[in-house]
Amino acid sequence: MSNYRIQGATGEWEVVIGLEVHAQITTQAKLFSGSATAFGAEPNSQVSLVDAAMPGMLPVPNAECIRQAVRTGLAIKAQINKYSRFDRKNYFYADLPQGYQISQLYHPIVGEGELLISLDDKNPDADTKVIGIERIHVEQDAGKLMHDQHPTMSYVDLNRSGVALMEIVSRPDMRSPAEAGAYLAKLRSILRYVGSCDGNMDQGSMRADVNVSVRRPGDEFGTRTETKNVNSVRFVMAVVESEAKRQVALIEDGGQVVQETRLYDPDRNETRSMRSKEDAHDYRYFPDPDLLPLVLEDGFIEECRASLPELPDAKRARYVGELGLSAYNAGVLTAEVETARWFEALLAATAKAQGKGEADVAKQASNWLLSEFFGALNKLSKDLHSSPIGPEAAAELLALVGNGTISGTIAKQVLEKMFETGDGAGVIVEREGLKQTNDTGAIEAAIADILAKNADKVEQYKGGKEALFGFFVGQTMKAMQGKANPQIINELLKKALA
Repeated sequence: MSNYRIQGATGEWEVVIGLEVHAQITTQAKLFSGSATAFGAEPNSQVSLVDAAMPGMLPVPNAECIRQAVRTGLAIKAQINKYSRFDRKNYFYADLPQGYQISQLYHPIVGEGELLISLDDKNPDADTKVIGIERIHVEQDAGKLMHDQHPTMSYVDLNRSGVALMEIVSRPDMRSPAEAGAYLAKLRSILRYVGSCDGNMDQGSMRADVNVSVRRPGDEFGTRTETKNVNSVRFVMAVVESEAKRQVALIEDGGQVVQETRLYDPDRNETRSMRSKEDAHDYRYFPDPDLLPLVLEDGFIEECRASLPELPDAKRARYVGELGLSAYNAGVLTAEVETARWFEALLAATAKAQGKGEADVAKQASNWLLSEFFGALNKLSKDLHSSPIGPEAAAELLALVGNGTISGTIAKQVLEKMFETGDGAGVIVEREGLKQTNDTGAIEAAIADILAKNADKVEQYKGGKEALFGFFVGQTMKAMQGKANPQIINELLKKALA
């Protein structure tokens, strides 16, 4: 799929990438306590005795976290392990009050799965690749150190301590920054469709550890580094490129890549060393003695499967196959769950307003949404979530275009006024006299005037320069202030120019 190479002084190098994505599970409580998980709360205001590791406190698994992990596994076609177990990962850090993290090493809840990615937005089926997923395990998050609150001390905020995470570990199957970006974007999209993670990377509820190594094309894997807590698709791609180039330069200068943990500095677009990478046995993993193994029943797994929504790939295929949309339009409409939901609400309302089937109005609705509506929102620096009008109001506007009450040109003006005033399309059209005219006499008079003023262009048209027909249409629409029926203009112009 990718021919991406780093051009070094001694030849070409191939980059090998694997991602470990930490996704905060959508739930009102933490993994082993009932504490809240709301973003932006006052420091240490969402901490139970369990989260603070007070003596004698015992963890109790949150069933909803287990359910969401299973649903996520099913969405990526992964093996669901009926038997899984929690382990203690032992290490000391100031934001880890227990002195260990409860995770899953030996027996994760989800086994091998896969993700289909594409690098071509215009034709998502043209250039695809399957990225293997090794496992998903459930674990608790650590707290957070705050270094900017005091000149000589760091403060500890335990609000995140015990928050439920899914760690989604890919195979080292990606070979370019673009593939890594496409994988992370697709994974985020699926999590948001499923509802198991909100995907808000800017709030830390989804972040990626980026594993990068380089090799001569076809050689054995090289030594990898891990860049921690990268919080955007763009930064993940930047990490891959900058770290791969650093490793190539290091090797070609006679140095050696060491396995280590690194941090990314977006201001300087470079990674820097954080600490040497410990191997798994240094964490002294052992089964958590306070937690029984998880044993899932078939009925529970099937209930999770039945609760899944239509996922982006299936939805995109349906939009193309049943609604007749282009692959590009279908890809854009299904990339984000909010866009797909908005479009489907618009589609249903438009079909109802026009008394047609959804397939009959799908192209009109999708083209208008992706061009006119998104363009108008961009001008206001808004998105669908903050849109001043909803799908029902938009469908009313499309119905007025569909039944010939207004032209597409007038519809743009009406949309702007809907945003400004909050009034419905019908009210605005009536109030401002924007109805499309079918008065053939008035249109014929306008055409005659335009042809008389542009006799030279009429001669050129009759001489074979047929592209001028669009000029005459535009001039007629301008003369009629955009209110003339375009179909009637075309018919009368052809007759006048014959």
